Amino acid sequence: MTESNSIGLPTATAIVVANMIGAGIFTSLGFQLMDTTNSWSILILWSLGALMALCGALSYAEIATYWKRSGGEYHFLSKAFHPLLGYLSGWVSLTIGFSAPIALSAMALGAYIGPYLGIPEQVLAVFTIVIISVFHSMSIKRSSILQNTSTLLKILLIILLLYFGLTRTPVVSAFLWDGSWKQELFLPAFAVSFVFVTFSYSGWNAAAYIVDEIREARKTLPRALLLGTAVVSLLYLLLNYVFLRQNPLETIKGELEIGQLTAISLFGEKGGEMISFGIALMLISSISAMVWAGPRVTQVMGEDHALWRWFSLKTKRAIPLRAIWLQTAITLLLLFTGTFEQVMVYSGFVLQLFAALAVSAVFVVRRKSNTKSGFRSPLFPIPQIIFLILSVWVLVYLVFAQPLETGLGILNLVVGFLVYKTDGFYGKRQGLPS
Repeated sequence: MTESNSIGLPTATAIVVANMIGAGIFTSLGFQLMDTTNSWSILILWSLGALMALCGALSYAEIATYWKRSGGEYHFLSKAFHPLLGYLSGWVSLTIGFSAPIALSAMALGAYIGPYLGIPEQVLAVFTIVIISVFHSMSIKRSSILQNTSTLLKILLIILLLYFGLTRTPVVSAFLWDGSWKQELFLPAFAVSFVFVTFSYSGWNAAAYIVDEIREARKTLPRALLLGTAVVSLLYLLLNYVFLRQNPLETIKGELEIGQLTAISLFGEKGGEMISFGIALMLISSISAMVWAGPRVTQVMGEDHALWRWFSLKTKRAIPLRAIWLQTAITLLLLFTGTFEQVMVYSGFVLQLFAALAVSAVFVVRRKSNTKSGFRSPLFPIPQIIFLILSVWVLVYLVFAQPLETGLGILNLVVGFLVYKTDGFYGKRQGLPS
């Protein structure tokens, strides 16, 4: 790949930051405050999420610099355990892993600014998805410009919100710093809240999906994963502090639009309109990062499996054009059917499961590798054990608290298994390896 068809540290980091910072940070606090009202409890929750994301980033950095190929969990699990596990991970990424959050983010964007622009929400959502897909179909250089610009504006907007939130004296705040946090840590509600936190932190592994497009990946990828995750973790902790500082508990408890309420508290009623466009801008950055990363999984699957071979082809500018528009078509289907919200709920279980399996692959890498040419996760195996313990906590909770959604996630894996078998049969008929 030529220099013009590859990216450096700034863009790789921007992809991580853009994937992580979505609507979740601006919407989940109100629900957490329903049963977890102590400010220490809230900050501990988000600190645990940061710790988990950083441990995951360390692990993915080691795996991706040892098995250096785009595709994320698809490639890691295929190499570490069995091609079937990798295939199922790729199937999940194709069907819901990227398409569903893109659809959800686009619909949220339409809801935020459609009324102000006088454009129907769904029309605006479709337009946004298509235009961003067109951008990423041109060249990696254009993708980099879109990603870096939108992510930079996203960070500047958050810094602006943090500046006024930390410097302006609040009239009433939701702060509660007593000792009740010790009891709240053991409430079922604390586990519920942590599930939402892990969803908000998802995306820390984004740059691992496009390893082949990163210059000097053995050095650049670990830096991008860790820098991006660390920056977002700090911003998340500060944002939650500002949300608690600038709003009365009664105002934000159980509310969805925490960002808008905070803007209104800081800037008046016009602040609500301003933050709507600001969050829309943030969602453009997030959609762009997922449109970039997701098709690389499908493209790599196409290189290995006969059924997907048509989607493996790249343009002269190294763009997986067919894979991009396959993902776009699935995204639009989810958008038009209106079923993606339930899909997002049940996707949480399988996505967390495959992330945990990928992190456990570090133990396989250590057993197979005697070289130190790639990145080596410091303090091994402590970060991996921490990630796996927190993952088991989330997975067990989801099984008992959301059995229907968990069952739907497992059903999706069954369908993926049947497709895997069909793929193998088709490959044999074509005289190709499956």
